[in-house]
Amino acid sequence: MGLVFIKETDKDCKLGMWEIREDYDELLAQVSLEDKEKERLASFKNHARKLEFLSVRALLQTMLDPGARIVYDRTNKPYLRDNSYRISISHSGDYTAIFLSRKRRVGVDMEKMTHRISKIARFFINPAEKITPEEDKKRYHLYIHWCAKEALYKICDKNALNFRKHLIIKPFEPKDEGVIRGRVNNEIYNEEFILHYVRMEDYVLVWCCK
Repeated sequence: MGLVFIKETDKDCKLGMWEIREDYDELLAQVSLEDKEKERLASFKNHARKLEFLSVRALLQTMLDPGARIVYDRTNKPYLRDNSYRISISHSGDYTAIFLSRKRRVGVDMEKMTHRISKIARFFINPAEKITPEEDKKRYHLYIHWCAKEALYKICDKNALNFRKHLIIKPFEPKDEGVIRGRVNNEIYNEEFILHYVRMEDYVLVWCCK
């Protein structure tokens, strides 16, 4: 299927999604790669990881141009080589998402709801957070919290953050899509963020910018 959408979500913010339906050769033919990128691609042993790598480049080059290049810092945080945009990337299952902004900090996370997330909830849910008692909604509610905290973790550059202690999502009733508020509070940050979420079948997508 390739490109699912590219849309402006907020002022100076662009969100894109790609569905991986192509095989390796089809994806490879859609991207422009430099020698170092080809070496990095060849180093991956896992076929799914190769497809993920290519889908990220295919989506980015569709959102911007064939010359767009991703580089990484020592914490493996992605940047654009020319610093024209700030970038956040997420991948899960058959989908890749990229969130871009020229001037604003960005964070995006997407997860396929395949795991029994309630088993690990105690590791990332803070006592101040409220999870619905309704069994048919609880799993989805927990996934929204997890994705929201991953997006906050990314927007704050992964700086000394404990998901349970430092990242707090204010109580909300889970819907198919909505807006929620989260707070990051540790020795580096004390900020509140507005996050957007949407459910797409068995996937959850959350993004935020500031």
